[in-house]
Amino acid sequence: MRAAPARIVLFVTLLLTLAPFFMMLSISLQSDSEIYSPSLVMIPSPPRFENFTDAMTSGNWARYFYNSSAVTVVVVAVSLMINSMAGFTFARVPFRFSGALFMLVLVGMMIPTQTTMIPVYLMLRQAPLAGGNDLLGRGGRGLYDSLAGLSLPFIAGSFGVFLCRQYYLSFPAELDDAARIDGCGRFGTFTAIYVPLSGPLFASLGLLKFTGTWNEYTWSLIMTRSDGMKTVQLALAAFRNESGIAWSRLMAASVVCGLPIYIFFFAAQKYFVAGLTAGSVKG
Repeated sequence: MRAAPARIVLFVTLLLTLAPFFMMLSISLQSDSEIYSPSLVMIPSPPRFENFTDAMTSGNWARYFYNSSAVTVVVVAVSLMINSMAGFTFARVPFRFSGALFMLVLVGMMIPTQTTMIPVYLMLRQAPLAGGNDLLGRGGRGLYDSLAGLSLPFIAGSFGVFLCRQYYLSFPAELDDAARIDGCGRFGTFTAIYVPLSGPLFASLGLLKFTGTWNEYTWSLIMTRSDGMKTVQLALAAFRNESGIAWSRLMAASVVCGLPIYIFFFAAQKYFVAGLTAGSVKG
C-alpha cells in the first residue's frame, strides 16, 4: 500500500511525458480539416499515412539525413575519445596546476553557447588553407558550409571532461598500481583498464552528445548556405513558409527525424541508467 501513491505519481508523470509524443504522432496522421477542427481530434479517422510520403518527398531528405548522421557520428566518436582522455588525465595523472586547469574547464561550463557562436564562426570562416583561404585565412570561405564546420565546435566540451573526471575518480587506486606492476604506462592503463570499464559513462555521455548534436538548429543555420549542406533540423523549418505551416507534414517528418534518437536510447538504455546511478551508491 505504501507504494501506491508513488506508482500513481509515476503513472501521471509518464502520461504527461508521453502526451506530446502522442499528439505529434496523431497530427502526423490527420488531414487538414481534422487539424483545424474546432474540437480536438485525438484519433484520426482514417489515418493518413500518405502524409509521411509527402513529407519525405518534399526535399532531398537522403542528403539531409546523411549530413546530420555524419556530423553526429563524428562528434560522438571524437568527443568520447577527447573527453575521456582529458577526464582520465585530470582524475588519475598528477601534474602541476591540474587544479587551476580544471577550474578553467569548469568556467567553460558557465559561458553560454550563444556568446561564443560569432567568434567561433569567424575562426572557422577564416581557417587558413581551407575552403580556398590563403595562409592568412583570406580569399575563400574557410570551413563555412561544410561538414567539418558543423562538427568542430562540438567535438569536445567542458561538461564531458567534468563528467569523465568524476567517473574515473570513483575507481580504486589499486587499479593503477596493478597496471603499473604489469608494466603498463599511463596510456596503456587507460586503454586496457579504464576504457573497458567505461560502458555506462560512454552510453550516458554519448546519448547526451548524440541528442544535442542531432537536434542542433542555430549553429546549422549560421554555418550553412547551400541546400546540400542542410541538416534535418533545417529541413524541418522548410515546412513553415509565407502561406503557413504544413502541420501534418511537419509532424510526420518530426516523427521520422526522432527515430535515430529513440533507437539509440533504447539500445543503450541499460548502460545509460547504470551511468546515471554509478555515483549514487558507495560500498
